[in-house]
Amino acid sequence: MIPEQPNNPLHGVTLEKMLLYLVDYYGWELLAKKIRINCFANDPSVKSSLSFLRRTPWARAKVEDLYLSVITQKED
Repeated sequence: MIPEQPNNPLHGVTLEKMLLYLVDYYGWELLAKKIRINCFANDPSVKSSLSFLRRTPWARAKVEDLYLSVITQKED
């Protein structure tokens, strides 16, 4: 059994949910400016972006950090 993680804001949030949230919040164009990744700037799609993010740890970390900053701002 997996222990609960009440202090981890990413617990239970999939990469796809984070990406969809950020795309809805910023749009692809602004998201590409915030995180300089080609898959956000050139013919972006959720499927291709998820594929890239899943195999590129530094890019995934940037998406997670941006997601955390956005949800933290909304809570204030």
